[in-house]
Amino acid sequence: MTDATLPALDGIRIVDYAGTIASGYCAKCFADCGAEVIDLEPSEGFATRRLPPYLSSGDESDRSAMHAYLSTNKRSVNRDQLDPKALNRLISDAHLILHDGKEDLPAATTSMTIEWYGPGLYENHIGTDAAMFAMNGMLRVIGPPAGPPYIPTGYQAQFIGGATAFIPALAHVLGCEMGTEEPGERLHTSIFEAMLCFTEPGAVGFYNTGLQASRMGINRFPPTYPLGVFPCADGWLGITVLTPAQWQSFCQLLNMQELADVPLFQTSVGRLEALDIIEPKMRAVLAESSAEDLFYRAQEARVPLARVPTMRELFEIDQFQARHAFSAAKLPQGELTVPSIPFRLFRTPAHFGGKVARLGEHTEQYR
Repeated sequence: MTDATLPALDGIRIVDYAGTIASGYCAKCFADCGAEVIDLEPSEGFATRRLPPYLSSGDESDRSAMHAYLSTNKRSVNRDQLDPKALNRLISDAHLILHDGKEDLPAATTSMTIEWYGPGLYENHIGTDAAMFAMNGMLRVIGPPAGPPYIPTGYQAQFIGGATAFIPALAHVLGCEMGTEEPGERLHTSIFEAMLCFTEPGAVGFYNTGLQASRMGINRFPPTYPLGVFPCADGWLGITVLTPAQWQSFCQLLNMQELADVPLFQTSVGRLEALDIIEPKMRAVLAESSAEDLFYRAQEARVPLARVPTMRELFEIDQFQARHAFSAAKLPQGELTVPSIPFRLFRTPAHFGGKVARLGEHTEQYR
């Protein structure tokens, strides 16, 4: 692409036939980078149109804030209102179909199927976001030692699946454009396998040692310590301390110099063994300290601390504002503030926010 006035993926057509959160997020990454993305919806609309949270006004098909976030800069076509020739032509002209694997596609069409498990041992099992956390091993270490673990809420696994699918899908589409790949490939992404990226070290560690991580309590994730989100006098602070140098700087930052040079505390595992000594002192200092002040002081000391805003504070963070981390999804009933695309292009900038199509709004254009 030589014309910097055009979006990066101008001229690329993506069709979402699946209508899931995973396919929707994958397609969103294409749409925000300038591709023509068509949601090929049934008459009742994609299932994402019925997902909470809901807006207080608007038609039933336009009230889902989740669907609005996934659907900026896309086109909506009612596939039930297209005759077979028009439907086949729309699909055949696409560079990529995001597919559910249940319908036949023209032979020359490139498709990406995003499923919970994919072919293999679990292919007939029911998938959920909670099941993905459980099966990749993360769930067992989240929560207090007694009782069941805490189950993360939301659709995190499906977003990871959509982001994972976007990478090879984009590579293949661009490869076809450059003549290094052939169209007609059947690509596949397993959400379960994508979620394994969070626990790769755990699997390798268990293979080599046979040791299983135990649930040690809130904000305790072996073998790293301290690691977690802790309360301060004016908010919350995310703490990750790994190297001996970081530990010594962290101790100076919190006026805990008496702990800085203890030999046992020079490793994360050693600190974890002595958390009954370290954590009460650390929490006492944090409770009387400003999270904002510690965050900026930690940057100078090269300690990886992060200011953790509340949901209300998210939109007021200066670096989020400077980076346009949030933008407006424009619906018929007004605007909704949503997260922007998570990466940046400078010569061909991505869209920040955009219009959300009504169900079937563009059907006539493709009839």
